[in-house]
Amino acid sequence: MREVTLKQIAENLGISITTVSKALKNYSDVSKSTKERVKEEAKRLNYKPNVFAVNLRTKESKTVGLIIPEVVHHFFSSVVNGIIEQAEKKGYLVIILQSNESYKLEKKQIDLLIRKRVDGVMMSLANKSIDIAHLKELQSHDIPLVMFDKISKMVNCSKIIINDRKAAYEATKHLIDSGCKKIAHFRGALQPQNSIDRFLGYKKALEDHGLPYDSSLVYLCENVDYEDGRRAALQLLKDKKDVDGIFAITDMAATGAIAVFNEKGIKVPDDISIMGFSNWFLSQAITPSLSTVDQPGFEMGKKSFKLLYKEMKAKKKGVPFEPKTVVLDTYVIKRNSTK
Repeated sequence: MREVTLKQIAENLGISITTVSKALKNYSDVSKSTKERVKEEAKRLNYKPNVFAVNLRTKESKTVGLIIPEVVHHFFSSVVNGIIEQAEKKGYLVIILQSNESYKLEKKQIDLLIRKRVDGVMMSLANKSIDIAHLKELQSHDIPLVMFDKISKMVNCSKIIINDRKAAYEATKHLIDSGCKKIAHFRGALQPQNSIDRFLGYKKALEDHGLPYDSSLVYLCENVDYEDGRRAALQLLKDKKDVDGIFAITDMAATGAIAVFNEKGIKVPDDISIMGFSNWFLSQAITPSLSTVDQPGFEMGKKSFKLLYKEMKAKKKGVPFEPKTVVLDTYVIKRNSTK
């Protein structure tokens, strides 16, 4: 089927192409009756504007890129929903890409978005991303970038974050206030800033409350998932560290630990208390329900697009834009995995 053009509509109605174009754009210098005729004919012919031509003219693709480590994670799915809600309001299409925590894949995805000439990019760094040359490359193409959750302090761009150090401090303090004296930490990979900050928050809470920091009580969970939580819990039991509390970097890791303790007949929270992070939707469904830190994913998504949109708008007008860092609030939710 041949593409319907403005010329075809104009010839059918016996008017100029300029008049057809103005009528479809609702210009005031075109009569109401002519607008109605043009729109009816366009509808009859199933006319679709040539998006590519519009993009060339406006220098906008009306698309933005979104790179996240994983789609299935409740937190990131909430972020995606928040971004899409705002993007649709402004007429933008969101290209969603999943890095699978891989630096190589993330780099390829940035290259793809540059070639697609997206108007802007939002992203949460993969755990294995240390080199930020690909992000500098993105910015060298004058493409606005907003980072959220897992960010790099070495990139000068807008960021939407939480205070991970403070949130982890409060989570650990909750365990201490409930009577825990020997608290382990299931930490994330060594590179991501949020993993570093949650570890530092845990450590500071111990120090501030007179509990000694013991590096042997810190267990590495590279993928911060259910299986990592299981492995760390089994190792903790093997080490016989006599731990009475665990602060896990994510709800998924905490859930894995709870599953192990349930299997081994270790009572949570009577024998050991467990604290998660992010308020994953299943954290209320497991037994016992998981105490956690509420991480506002949906709000983070909304704010990310709003900030990106402001920068894209400023760029279009040729106005300088100063990168901003927005810090969202978090709070501890007490459930049945802590006393």
